[in-house]
Amino acid sequence: PLLSLLHSLLVRRPSWARWHTPVIPALWEAEAGRSQGQEIKTILANMVGSLQACFLAKRNFQIDVYEAREDIRVANFTRGRSINLALSHRGRQALKAIGLEDQIVSQGIPMRARMIHSLSGKKSALPYGTKTQYILSISRENLNKDLLTAVEKYPNVKVHFNHRLLKCNPEEGMITVLGSDKVPKDVTCDLIVGCDGAYSTVRSHLMKKPRFDYSQQYIPHGYMELTIPPKNGDYAMEPNYLHIWPRNTFMMIALPNMNKSFTCTLFMPFEEFEELLTSSDVLDFFQNYFPDAIPLIGERLLVQDFFLLPAQPMISVKCSSFHLKSHCVLLGDAAHAIVPFFGQGMNAGFEDCLVFDELMDKFNNDLSLCLPAFSRLRIPDDHAISDLSMYNYIEMRAHVNSGWFIFQMNMERFLHAIMPSTFIPLYSMVAFSRIRYHEAVQHWHWQKKSSGDKQRTLFLGITDSHQQYLPTYALHVTTTSRLCEKTMEVDSSLLEYKTCFPAKAMGSLEQTSNLISR
Repeated sequence: PLLSLLHSLLVRRPSWARWHTPVIPALWEAEAGRSQGQEIKTILANMVGSLQACFLAKRNFQIDVYEAREDIRVANFTRGRSINLALSHRGRQALKAIGLEDQIVSQGIPMRARMIHSLSGKKSALPYGTKTQYILSISRENLNKDLLTAVEKYPNVKVHFNHRLLKCNPEEGMITVLGSDKVPKDVTCDLIVGCDGAYSTVRSHLMKKPRFDYSQQYIPHGYMELTIPPKNGDYAMEPNYLHIWPRNTFMMIALPNMNKSFTCTLFMPFEEFEELLTSSDVLDFFQNYFPDAIPLIGERLLVQDFFLLPAQPMISVKCSSFHLKSHCVLLGDAAHAIVPFFGQGMNAGFEDCLVFDELMDKFNNDLSLCLPAFSRLRIPDDHAISDLSMYNYIEMRAHVNSGWFIFQMNMERFLHAIMPSTFIPLYSMVAFSRIRYHEAVQHWHWQKKSSGDKQRTLFLGITDSHQQYLPTYALHVTTTSRLCEKTMEVDSSLLEYKTCFPAKAMGSLEQTSNLISR
């Protein structure tokens, strides 16, 4: 019965689940001469604008980049968020397309698993994928600097720092910027690419147009950054993990840095932040919920960092459409600001640039065809990753505390090992492939549904590596009546190999991989 179920899952795979093809195939090469003389103004407040400028510059467009901030490469103090970035497959593919992947990856630290810190101090690893799969902890500041340097290498790009966008009139091909001289200046262009962040001025203009949909949501939780300094010149914790202290209604995470420190981020409801008014309040709170973090951070540094800045808000933005005729297009946070809990904000923005470039290939640089196609493709995907990011916060702060959830994760990894092209864990689809986000969600739901409408119980006899029997575990598998018409009762004696999962399904990456291999 078990083999019948696995065979049914394999042969009843939906027709759209062909995951290993590119999102947008390039149908023909773009004609370089087509873009000569066209001017594109890229208004950016983040790294997505720099990346998009590189893509467009390669097509010989004349680019002017307007950045509201000063040049962070020479600034004495860098304003803005410093939450570390998690670079995964989608972002890497975009960087690869402009020749920057190796340079950026060399500055990142591989994170192969989540390291869960329980309240008792016990630590357990939850792998992200296979042994060869990992995400990278990247410095936001350094990535911004590298992208700006890459942009300025193109002779057809000019970057204007300290130029704030005042007005945007795409229909007339006009923007108004305010430079350091405080004199408004009108600038003409053929296309406006709005990469000016979650509070986009370009988007605010599009919001005045008929049939433009917009919504925003501030989640009730804020974030605050702390630091775990190096210990004796080395990392104070295991470096190749994303460390998580899940506490159900709030959590703290820590990502490694190249200087041997960790950047910690405390996510918590604003009401709870507001109750911590004194140094004693903060230390008591950490003693109750993160006792193992106190010696890592240090009491003095903990209090200093906690009161350095107030807790910051997090916003989720959705809009439609992402373009206005052939005059204007939104990318990155300007089109879809998301909360950071799936680590896909930057990756989704970078994939915007890559998809746009693939469409420029497909439509031979014809903006009147490229922009509508971009909206049609990216709106369902970017809305899907926005919803997944909200869901993943609950998973990170609460579900990972559940033994049943951990068992399910190991079961997913097992099914993926024996049916790699059919059963793919959600995280793997999102972080380690270019499966479109909304199709990943559809496939995720299909995987859950294909194990069905009726719960059956498979009793698996489990042995350890010394062939000593451990207590029998009940594995609940949901199966549709079409997949399995008879009650499935599998005794351990029917299994050729009795070793299936480690005790309590809590094994490390190496243990679980060895068990699957056997």
